[in-house]
Amino acid sequence: MKIVVTGGAGFIGSNLVGALGETLGISEIVVVDDLSTGSLDNLDGLPARLLVGTVLDPDLLDEAMVGAASVVHLGALGSVPRSIDDPMRSHHANATGTLTVLEAARRHRVPQVVVASSSSVYGANPVLPRRETLRPMPVSPYAVSKLATEAYALAHAACYGTNVLPLRFFNVYGPRQAANHAYAAVVPRFVTAALEGSPLQVFGDGTQSRDFTYVGSVTTTIVDAIRRRVGAPDAVNLAFGARISLLELIAELELVLGRRLEAEYHPPRPGDVQDSQADCARFRELFPAARRWPLRAGLEATVAWMSGRVPAGR
Repeated sequence: MKIVVTGGAGFIGSNLVGALGETLGISEIVVVDDLSTGSLDNLDGLPARLLVGTVLDPDLLDEAMVGAASVVHLGALGSVPRSIDDPMRSHHANATGTLTVLEAARRHRVPQVVVASSSSVYGANPVLPRRETLRPMPVSPYAVSKLATEAYALAHAACYGTNVLPLRFFNVYGPRQAANHAYAAVVPRFVTAALEGSPLQVFGDGTQSRDFTYVGSVTTTIVDAIRRRVGAPDAVNLAFGARISLLELIAELELVLGRRLEAEYHPPRPGDVQDSQADCARFRELFPAARRWPLRAGLEATVAWMSGRVPAGR
């Protein structure tokens, strides 16, 4: 069985490639990645063929998808702040890129397409936990582009019979998540600062909460979806219903590192939401065997991976 992973040199993508490489019955893995946010180092030693280029290139996608059994579309420009700085670039990469991938999958009659959406689509909707039936209220260009991602996937299912699975990721973290750029997510930013001995930069008062999801839970879910050819007629939250504040995240990180951490507080950033927590009913129905990694265990794995890559501080 041949699997195509767009964005496979990135954080989630490379972890998925590693999991696919250990899955019985998968004979070929093709990665499509332009390396704009991914890294060749992430694929070192993994059993994948890399095609370097953008998901906006139909010819490259045609080369990748010949004979594919499933496409996992993770290729995107992440980060709410990045999208606010350059909304057109996020739109082209995320919305137009998704449509280009779906059209390539349709040309090659790929039996299944899994696409990555985001909890950011809920945006300003105040209801917790976030049910998939809630009205999306995106407050950033990134969130809009991800809503377009899942909408295009569902439209292809309706118009062309494509078996699609749009998954809304909630604050995924873990090994291989980059922290050395201005748009890094909160967990790698905090871990990097802690290892360097620098203050943790908190935007807001720290009471804002997230449904942090360890990358291993994401990859095992996607592998299960591929093996069972799971599809869905609507978006599916991929999270476990936790609600952890940034202050609680810092406290857990202190326990993992065995020392107190200094934090500096700044005004909230545009596009950030106060709270996020998934309703898991639909996810549990589709993936009853899925298991959540405890935050402590996930942070321990993340710190272990990052320790050899971040210079120790004072």
